[in-house]
Amino acid sequence: MQRQGQMAEDGTPVARRPEASEPRRTRPAAGAPGRRTSPRQFLHEVNVELRKVAWPSRAETANYSIVVFVALAVLMALIFALDLAFSHLSNFLFK
Repeated sequence: MQRQGQMAEDGTPVARRPEASEPRRTRPAAGAPGRRTSPRQFLHEVNVELRKVAWPSRAETANYSIVVFVALAVLMALIFALDLAFSHLSNFLFK
């Protein structure tokens, strides 16, 4: 560890110095109030960001919805079957 510069000769740890290739990290000032934007400016920025979104087409939305509903139906049937089986088993055991 001494060769790597992590420990001094007497065995105490050495404070790590940032390398030239590492960017320096700065902390924002604690409690610094930010400038508030007007509601109009906020809505404009929201509109600009929403234009950047890759919205799915109508066909993609329909396909995804069908997949979700089919998966939901399969899971509902599985849970119903397990519930029915366990209820019959408990009635058989405790009757």
